[in-house]
Amino acid sequence: MTNYVYLKLQKHSGSSALIDTIPLKVSTVSVSVDKSIPNFPLPFSGLATGESLTAALDLGMSNKRISLSGVLLETTIQRSHTKTSGTPDSLLFTAQELAQMIASGVDSTGLAKYQAINELVVLTPSYVNENYADRGKAADASVSENGTVSALIPLTFAARGETLQKDNTFVATPFAFPTSETSNGLKGFIQSFGYELSAETVEVNFNMEFVVASVIP
Repeated sequence: MTNYVYLKLQKHSGSSALIDTIPLKVSTVSVSVDKSIPNFPLPFSGLATGESLTAALDLGMSNKRISLSGVLLETTIQRSHTKTSGTPDSLLFTAQELAQMIASGVDSTGLAKYQAINELVVLTPSYVNENYADRGKAADASVSENGTVSALIPLTFAARGETLQKDNTFVATPFAFPTSETSNGLKGFIQSFGYELSAETVEVNFNMEFVVASVIP
């Protein structure tokens, strides 16, 4: 997983993982989801049952956070605003320059589309596709065992199945489950980014907190 994590700038378009992105070498990824459900104790409920009861209303509200830690290394970066003969130039950035670039992106607003970071991609292995089919069996009918084919897909909070099907039964407008490594990652913003410059190494240690959200603008 350490080599399959990258950030996308707001200006990113298409399916390229090289243009308008920042690759990260991550050692740990921590996922946190907490649900917000309004609740209140029912008056006098203990009188009838001998046990007090609490009523809760599930309105589908939750907070999703991704915490990452790792190192930044010198890396080749491409930007769609700097081209030669129509092809984005490949430039080698130091780890310190990458750290500065990410920090600048966190400090910017969504209007600075070449600075602002609004998507995190963490590629994870998957045996089962978006339609609840084993990938190996779906690709070759002669395959009889599960788990023979693995694909990398972005970390997601979406569920498998089309509208009103599979895990999305009773869900009218579900978000699409990733189908390949070029599918969309998690949209949101970097809430915090910290890094350490050391005279004893050329790499840069970092930690980051990413919040999944719909960001405007």
